[in-house]
Amino acid sequence: MSDPGHEAGGVSGGPGSHDWEDTSPERLYVITGGRSGSLGATPIDLVTLIVAASGAKPGMQPEHAAIVRMCEAPLSVAEISAYLALPVSVVTVLVGDLLTAGHVLARAPVAPAQLPDLALIEAVIDGLQKL
Repeated sequence: MSDPGHEAGGVSGGPGSHDWEDTSPERLYVITGGRSGSLGATPIDLVTLIVAASGAKPGMQPEHAAIVRMCEAPLSVAEISAYLALPVSVVTVLVGDLLTAGHVLARAPVAPAQLPDLALIEAVIDGLQKL
């Protein structure tokens, strides 16, 4: 199946020019430098919140710059992946690069509040009922 306006075989514009799809394996390989995991020691998962520590710098890879710009307010890795339309594994590598370079900060999501001990709640309820 070919896209309208594109020559068969995925090559357009003459010899040597490639018409890569946004999600082609070649493009993803180039974006990550062939790596499948981040180099940093910070564990990164879907709900890790990423926030920019500085603005995008000239010479940054376009995907790195996009992540830095969108993370002025904290975003989870899953949200970044959705906004960039890139697989989570690729975003994890890119965020790891930015963490190592100090362009972004990662933090665990806010943990759910711990409920007080059940015995304490029952004691409070009993005390209120006796009033």
